[in-house]
Amino acid sequence: MTRPVPGPEISQLSLFDEPPPVSSSSLSLASPSLWPSLPRTPLRPPVADVSPAPAPVAAPAVSSLQPAVFRHPQAQREIRLNDHLVGYALRRARRTSIGFVVGTEGLSVAAPKWVGQQDIEAALREKAGWILRKLVEQQQRGQRLQAAKVDWRDGTGIPFLGETVIIVLDSRATGAILNTDAAALPGVPRLTLHVGLPQTAAPEQIRDAVQSWLQRQARRIFEDRCRHFAAQLNVRYTRLSLSSAQTRWGSASADGRIRLNWRLIHFAMPSIDYVVAHELAHLREMNHSPRFWDVVRSVMPDFEQVRGTLKDDVLPVFD
Repeated sequence: MTRPVPGPEISQLSLFDEPPPVSSSSLSLASPSLWPSLPRTPLRPPVADVSPAPAPVAAPAVSSLQPAVFRHPQAQREIRLNDHLVGYALRRARRTSIGFVVGTEGLSVAAPKWVGQQDIEAALREKAGWILRKLVEQQQRGQRLQAAKVDWRDGTGIPFLGETVIIVLDSRATGAILNTDAAALPGVPRLTLHVGLPQTAAPEQIRDAVQSWLQRQARRIFEDRCRHFAAQLNVRYTRLSLSSAQTRWGSASADGRIRLNWRLIHFAMPSIDYVVAHELAHLREMNHSPRFWDVVRSVMPDFEQVRGTLKDDVLPVFD
């Protein structure tokens, strides 16, 4: 993957459309739950916080915030919502509803040409709580993504199988060699990756060497886990390939082909096992029916506890 990071998580809400019967927590229509998904198993990733990125922090209640300013870079309009100033980008579109999109840049509004400005502002005020909550969440997520950006140098830590591995530039090494013999000290990572590069190596060289090593480890581990779960599920996969998709953790085809996102290598083994079991289970049930989940549960009884990690975490940003 050239730039193996998830795209910006966007929350959106449309008005004037007949909504499906969903709970209030389901208003983030562009940030769907991983479960259920499409029949070809588009498990949604990437948006992850594996060590060393900071753990997610719950957004404070909007009512407890000091008056704040949220301004979209292309804002042409602004409105005051519950004492907070919100500058938003307005676009007139051929549509039948008012649509709100909250992304990392801020609030965007798409409205039909026949809807007046007063009606747009009334709709914004009606959904003020949802809009402000999503703006705060996106602001915090942007901070987490910035903190997750990898500084490619000697001594940098990256997540590997749920642990932190420290990169050591070592010109004596050939390729990249994982050392697991570091002294076990409280709070000190036990893993070091000796990369055969000099201390003067450019960040891009370090990144490419480490990424190549991670992909090799991903293929080795994924192949082992696919063999393990295929035997347990009594299915046969025809091919395993690595994916660099920005919108899926994995996919399965009816002809037995399995694709797994190599960035799963950042997560602990239970998360990897969940995705592998999920995809292989589709070789028995190419859907997300109750029977499908029973198949997954037959080999991973606790999969509900594991899958949340893939949804809530933020992957390290490589570029």
